Amino acid sequence: MPDRSADLVLTNGLIYTVDRKRPWASSVAVKGGRIVAVGEADAVSSLTGSATKTVDLGGAMLMPGIVDVHAHLMMGGQAELFELRFSPTSSLETLIARVAEAAAGAPQGAWIIGGQWGSDLLPRLNKLDALAALDKASQGRPVMLRDDTYHNRWINSEALRLAGVSAATPDPQKGSIGRDPTTGAPTGMMIESAAGIVESTIARSGHYTEEMDRAAMARSIATLNSYGVTAFLDAAAMQPILAALKGLDDRGELTAWSVSAMPAVEPSFMSGIAGDELIALRENYRGAHARPDFVKIFLDGVPGARTAAFHEPYVDDAILGCCFRGSTIVTVPELIRWVGKCEKLGLGVKIHCAGDAAVSQALDAIDVVRSFNGPTKLIHHIAHASYIAPDDVARFAELGVAADLSPFLWYPTSFLEGHKQTMGEARALRFWPNKDLLAAGALLAGGSDWPVMPNPDPWNGIEGLVTRRNPSGEFAGVALWPEQAIDVATALEIFTINSARAIGLADTVGSIEIGKSADFIKLDRNVLETPADEIADTKVLTTWFEGRVVYERS
Repeated sequence: MPDRSADLVLTNGLIYTVDRKRPWASSVAVKGGRIVAVGEADAVSSLTGSATKTVDLGGAMLMPGIVDVHAHLMMGGQAELFELRFSPTSSLETLIARVAEAAAGAPQGAWIIGGQWGSDLLPRLNKLDALAALDKASQGRPVMLRDDTYHNRWINSEALRLAGVSAATPDPQKGSIGRDPTTGAPTGMMIESAAGIVESTIARSGHYTEEMDRAAMARSIATLNSYGVTAFLDAAAMQPILAALKGLDDRGELTAWSVSAMPAVEPSFMSGIAGDELIALRENYRGAHARPDFVKIFLDGVPGARTAAFHEPYVDDAILGCCFRGSTIVTVPELIRWVGKCEKLGLGVKIHCAGDAAVSQALDAIDVVRSFNGPTKLIHHIAHASYIAPDDVARFAELGVAADLSPFLWYPTSFLEGHKQTMGEARALRFWPNKDLLAAGALLAGGSDWPVMPNPDPWNGIEGLVTRRNPSGEFAGVALWPEQAIDVATALEIFTINSARAIGLADTVGSIEIGKSADFIKLDRNVLETPADEIADTKVLTTWFEGRVVYERS
């Protein structure tokens, strides 16, 4: 007779399954990386043999691994290992001081790359006196600093020279170069597609190496595991990212389920093949745990730089004047063609929409495709889903579109301060209508947008969903649209089973049920009974992926 003994039994725990049919258990058994029993001690007793490893949870809370539906792994690892980091609430003086410190220890000619300056600093940085201060601090070395949206860059004069940008350089399509209003001289501010000019300059310089890429991706996976993440979607996976994930998987080193969204158009912050050429190669990068099953479309920009598309105009601006609403990057017919093409290929579409007009356009395009193609099992995403016209809220559920809630900004931040400058306070505060989306029956999924958020810690995001206050203590005493707060249990579903559904892995991950992957996290507290303002303090003690420990807190 075949041996029915489990490889692993976890018992004496407070196991929150996120399975509504059986929300709680005390024991779970694993064989071959899959769950074979869930329940009380008697459910696993017959499966416990001499070779079974038994773990006494000591009453600790165990739950499914976190599913992050929106992260940028290569950039996250690069930021952690190789870049200058500072808080988005840092002042201009702090930025200058940090660059000076980095320049003092950097070889001549070496790039100084870092982030993230706050969106609310953009008007101050977009001036020649700020550029002069950056030039002095950098001591002749080229500098590129990313903002807190990762859509815009501030660079110094040496970087402008290397990128070939001068007063005579025209603005690129769907982007702009900051200029002094009197002389026209570049200020070093590179908005949207203009950021791509300097990013491609750095890429061509040989600054990034294959060794750095491999190290960055390995660091990213380890970082995700440390926060309890056992499945993710890389939201802009160019060929090196797809190759790195497949390589990790082939070597047995990919300790999370990986889904990738391949860009339909080369993003401004990356370089390489995209669109049809990249999509045609997708099966080369499919593995046991690596699934290139989505396409990414950037439909607009970000509110703080006035590049997001809105129904109502931004506040008056000296350069753009009155009545400016922003614009989308892709037309409705183009978007319809992309969604239709992807559905024929069996691919979901993740659409970046930061403004409410972009959300409307994305929903309109999907609505047209639905009218021709009828129902689909594919779940398309509207990424960020932060500003939504009231009439569009119900359409998410009607069209089967997931609201990708990312990044973790459901509370006051420097992002929001930047939005107030460009949109006015009343409109800016109507940010993230999460409870309204839930009430309308929409599928909400949780994503970090790491490294836009400096780390992908989901507990920070979960607390923000529940309190609508900044867990760090910044902006103390202020809640963002508190009527949109949700309860802890719902927030946990958003970051587990809902996100699993959104990325096509609900049969494999997202809950502790028989037949699913044995992806668990042991916590230092019962988050369902933790005071709401302490949820962000939650620590993951152990992470299991397919029944093996891939992270253990020391």
